[in-house]
Amino acid sequence: MQPIVGTYECKIDTKGRVLIPAALKKQLISVGDGFILKRSVYEKCVELWPMNEWNKMLEKLNELNRFNRKADTFIRKFMAGVKIVDIDDAGRLQISKDLVEFANISKDVVFSSKINLIEIWNKDLYEQIVNDEEIDFGDLAEEVMGSINNYGA
Repeated sequence: MQPIVGTYECKIDTKGRVLIPAALKKQLISVGDGFILKRSVYEKCVELWPMNEWNKMLEKLNELNRFNRKADTFIRKFMAGVKIVDIDDAGRLQISKDLVEFANISKDVVFSSKINLIEIWNKDLYEQIVNDEEIDFGDLAEEVMGSINNYGA
């Protein structure tokens, strides 16, 4: 799969519909075959998974032993709020009320690429997390990426 690229600001209507920006819509249509919307594990945002990426994740989840209480609890929490969605003919994505509430999404929304999926954020929360001064991005980059020797090759 081609990575999804970009950060896009949008508006959400009172029915939970978001008009997908043309540049993002073009990328999403190329991965096609439906999408999954779900709660993020770590943040107060919603994730939009292309169906092929979601199916890869389900294969990994299916390897977990459901007779292990932690694995069973993880699966339940990971799958909580999962919805199958599509982009409608008008180029809109419907976000269910429970996911809108989970992510505190209001009028202004940010779609932010995360390689193979999209995070959907309340704009103010997104700005807070991206501009968090407690996290030194240079230090984080060194810690996470510093051992990768073929970067840029």
